[in-house]
Amino acid sequence: MKAWLHEQLTADKRRALPILSFPSIQLLGITVRELISDSDLQARGMCEVAKRCPAAAAVSMMDLSVEAECFGSQIRVSDDEVPTVVGSVVNSMEDAQALKVPQVGAGRTGVYVEAISKALKLITDRPIFAGVIGPYSLAGRLMDMTQIMMNCYDEPEMVHATLEKATDFILAYIQAYKDVGAHGVVIAEPAAGLLSPDLCEEFSSPYVKKIVDAVQDDQFLVIYHNCGNAAARMVPQLLEIGASGYHFGNAVSMEEVLEQMPGDVLTMGNLDPVSVFRSGTPGQVRTDTLELLKRCTPHKNFLISSGCDIPPASSWENIDAFFAAVEEFYQ
Repeated sequence: MKAWLHEQLTADKRRALPILSFPSIQLLGITVRELISDSDLQARGMCEVAKRCPAAAAVSMMDLSVEAECFGSQIRVSDDEVPTVVGSVVNSMEDAQALKVPQVGAGRTGVYVEAISKALKLITDRPIFAGVIGPYSLAGRLMDMTQIMMNCYDEPEMVHATLEKATDFILAYIQAYKDVGAHGVVIAEPAAGLLSPDLCEEFSSPYVKKIVDAVQDDQFLVIYHNCGNAAARMVPQLLEIGASGYHFGNAVSMEEVLEQMPGDVLTMGNLDPVSVFRSGTPGQVRTDTLELLKRCTPHKNFLISSGCDIPPASSWENIDAFFAAVEEFYQ
């Protein structure tokens, strides 16, 4: 994986690495509800995407409800949208102290780990990255996103108690992916992008760093994802995490981020997954892709990507237009 990383940083003709998995439902003729419950469908979906798209790696679903569900959260599932968490399970310090860290395999985590194991047998021409939620974003789903922001000021001990348990579970979950042969993981920590740099340094980055230090090595890379609008102001804090790659959302200027990133740190982003991939036209996708490449490719550590996971109902004409534009740019 270190060799793969070096290849991405030095290649003259670079490949895109969008967060592309849920639109596989269209290729398989199934619903999101079916996809999130079946490891065979997930593996087949990743394989079909890999066959169609010359991406630098295959990425599993960015389903940020999986871990919270294991802790007892209710989730809302539909046929054509990504699952979401409903309500909260941690409302007091007593709740945080009583919160039990689930075993990996609880809920749908066993399905997701099994899907990566099966995908590794189907996709052999590129690395496969699993996807997990970050600790602060998980704690926010357990508490409610608005409430955790207030708790950072009013009940910091409760937030830290929840973060410690969230981190323990995520670490074990990633280790399970590593044990079945995944080449890396994308840790999605979008809620941290709503924090100030100081609060991020207290409530997110140290916990993510603990995970990175425990799992990252020459055979297994960590990519950190933050799509918050404050992410560009916290790059110095994010770099302390020590991830091999960083992925940013469309709420920030990619150029502003790249100017702060060391040249040997893979930096990815950030076409709008909704207004471009989901709601745009192939012509708009082409124009926006070429424009972003023109602005950012002078930075050799840049890989073009979607700003976040591409929605399930996004047009495959748009996705194909994205990859065609990348190919056109590097001809």
